[in-house]
Amino acid sequence: MSNEIRDQVPADSAGAREIGFVVPDTYNASRVLFDNLGKGRGERCALMGPAGTRTYAELCAEACRWGNGLASLGLKRGDRVLLFLDDTPAYPAAFFGAVRAGFVPLLINTLTPPDLLQFYLADSGASVAVADAEFCARFNAEACKDTRLHTLIAVNGAPGDHAAPRVLAAADWLAQFSTQLREADTHRNDMAFWMYSSGSTGKPKGIVHLQHDMAYSDLAFAQNILKLTPDDICFSVPKIFFAYGFGNSVTFPFSAGAATLLLPGQPKPAAIFAAIERYKPTVFFGLPTLYTSLTKAEGADKTDFSSLRMSLSAAEVLSAEVFNGWKTLTGLEIVEGLGSTEVLHIYLSNRPEQKKLGAAGLRVPGYEVALRDTDGRDVGDNEEGILWVRGDSNTPLYWNRPDKSAETIRDGGWIYTGDRFIRDADGFHFFRGRADDLIKISGQWVYPLEVELCLADHPDIRECAVFAAELPDRRMTLKAVVVMNNRAVDQGETTRRLQDYVKRKLLPYKYPREVIFIDELPKTGTGKIDRQALLRL
Repeated sequence: MSNEIRDQVPADSAGAREIGFVVPDTYNASRVLFDNLGKGRGERCALMGPAGTRTYAELCAEACRWGNGLASLGLKRGDRVLLFLDDTPAYPAAFFGAVRAGFVPLLINTLTPPDLLQFYLADSGASVAVADAEFCARFNAEACKDTRLHTLIAVNGAPGDHAAPRVLAAADWLAQFSTQLREADTHRNDMAFWMYSSGSTGKPKGIVHLQHDMAYSDLAFAQNILKLTPDDICFSVPKIFFAYGFGNSVTFPFSAGAATLLLPGQPKPAAIFAAIERYKPTVFFGLPTLYTSLTKAEGADKTDFSSLRMSLSAAEVLSAEVFNGWKTLTGLEIVEGLGSTEVLHIYLSNRPEQKKLGAAGLRVPGYEVALRDTDGRDVGDNEEGILWVRGDSNTPLYWNRPDKSAETIRDGGWIYTGDRFIRDADGFHFFRGRADDLIKISGQWVYPLEVELCLADHPDIRECAVFAAELPDRRMTLKAVVVMNNRAVDQGETTRRLQDYVKRKLLPYKYPREVIFIDELPKTGTGKIDRQALLRL
């Protein structure tokens, strides 16, 4: 399978030439961490947070123990190891240990229920899993049925009794293994790790990333946008299992010899504020929904944000209200970008010195982006098109899903995103929704995102989501789910007022026919609005 994957990776790339990306054919992604030892950074802090602190030397030693321990379980080159972990030092240690030994870790959302966990285990063929002790109960008979899982390793606590054939406590088990491990002689285009898609439109897809992808995303995005130094401390509230959080907490700080602040548990505002004050991070990564929550949370105005030099956001469109609220609170402007798990991190981004509010940003060096019509022809500035992206961190395939691979991963290594954008004359890209989001209401075409962005700018709305819904007579309508700043509103009067607002700002037929008031929008494990849950309201 490794040779099959290598054959699907384009031999040459305009993006790689643009940023001068070169790695040898024999390359292992664990160098992102281990190269710090050769640069004299062994005693510098690599990790900090409530779960503990590690120097680079200590983290590398733990990673070697993990690699040697996993090898003792009979794993062979390319075998998969499922990681079901919160953000503690065990995560990067187990990840880099597996990669250094030539195994392929799977980064799995810790909100995954047993039935979906069974799918991941069966689909990947993983025979070993590593999980926080508090999550081990998820590996029940349902999760383990018809899978190859033979060993579950529990970290950060006692494992208890579970359905996996063998359960090991990492603290005792790892102690027997050496803190030295030579890196596997993997090819630059061999599998390094997988992430899974959210599965919102069907079964989740295993997104394969290669040994050189981490180094590429660092050179393209981090070195051009973040410009980290060894004195930086990165704090990503989005978790490591999320591609955005993985780059923020693992790839970028370790590539620069900087430190990363890991916060386990639910990212409640009080815990985030306490971590910022105690550990003094310099670069903060969030999502629009998180920034909304933080700017309105109790204690926000009493928190010392002076250590921060940069704040970033991705995944969803950032409203003017959130942007201005964070700037008022911290003095920092949020730098917005857009990426995907298929590309590993951000490929469109604003810059601290060059930005437009509401834009996903400019093309990130190292990535080619194109806007094309439905026939695949390029469109001009200020014309709407579907976004295509190509760079050397693009996934070559979805695991065992040739049908989905053919839909998304096109000739020449291009990824068809299915996202509609407009590019202005300055090169900034503005999101206009999904290619399949267009619906007809009262005989007129409407994009729900346009209405959502309009409502998000209303001063009385804290956050909102707008989506299409089918009526009993099969006609389509728009529903808006809103969280008001003042929860004690007259809902009937407020509904009419919000509908009139949309009619004035847009066109009369675009107003939401139904407005639902709730106290908080449901969120996914990655902090995005859970739109599938909203459909059930």
